[in-house]
Amino acid sequence: QVQLVESGGGLVQAGGSLRLSCAFSGRTFSYYVMGWFRQAPGKEREFVAAINWSGGSTYYADSVKGRFTISRDNAKNTVYLQMNSLKPEDTAVYYCAADPRGTRILLRGREYDYWGQGTQVTVSS
Repeated sequence: QVQLVESGGGLVQAGGSLRLSCAFSGRTFSYYVMGWFRQAPGKEREFVAAINWSGGSTYYADSVKGRFTISRDNAKNTVYLQMNSLKPEDTAVYYCAADPRGTRILLRGREYDYWGQGTQVTVSS
C-alpha cells in the first residue's frame, strides 16, 4: 500500500519561500507520476503541479507558473515543491498525490489513486 507523508508547510510572509516534501513508501516510487494539489478554505481542491516518473516532464497551473518548481529524487523516494514569491492567495492545505501511470502527466485529482494527509501553508500579507 502506498503511503504519502507531506512536510515543510508553515507560516511565511508574502514574497517568501517554502519547500514542501512528500515522502513516498510502499511501492516502487519511480513507477509513479506525482502531483501537488491545494485546497483553500471554502474552495475546491485545485491542481498545482505534476511530474512524471523520471522528472523529465512537468506541468504547472497558470497561477503558480514561474514561482513554483516541482522536482523528485527517485533515490530518496521524495517529491518536492519549491514555492517562491509566495502570495496570500497561495494559502491552502497542500496535498501530494501519486498514481502508477508514471509516464503520464495527470492534471485531475480524480485520476490519482493515493493521497497524503496534507500540510498547511499560510502566507501573510
